[in-house]
Amino acid sequence: MARRILLGLAGILLVMQLIPAHLPEVKTANPEDLLANNPVPEEIAAMLQNTCYDCHSNETQYPWYAYVAPVSFLVASDTREGREHLNFSAWQSLSKADKLEALDDIGEEVAEGEMPLKVYPLMHAQARLSEEDRQALVTWAEEFAEKVFEE
Repeated sequence: MARRILLGLAGILLVMQLIPAHLPEVKTANPEDLLANNPVPEEIAAMLQNTCYDCHSNETQYPWYAYVAPVSFLVASDTREGREHLNFSAWQSLSKADKLEALDDIGEEVAEGEMPLKVYPLMHAQARLSEEDRQALVTWAEEFAEKVFEE
């Protein structure tokens, strides 16, 4: 009985591989990108790229498991949702109000530990943020918001 259940589950997983996940497109040329157009300190830029850019930019680097169902469906959904909420690759095209709102959200969600999503650093060691890293990101978001406001 257990063998039949395992074979059935394996069959379902195999069939699932035939269903496309429709991962969002990756674009490496992003002239409107935040980091390409603004003086962001190196350590902050590295943190943004390591913890945010896979879901919040067009420069997603899909790991091997992003091509294996059912995880591929979750990765595609999270990436689509992340880009809809904030896409650093389109930063320059945002209105001043949208930039200020995004920076406020960044500061708040990073400070509260809501970003990156809890599951993300489990598979991406470089995305683990210490309390000092979190505070540095929050401080940067606040200071950058002041500069945006003054523009």
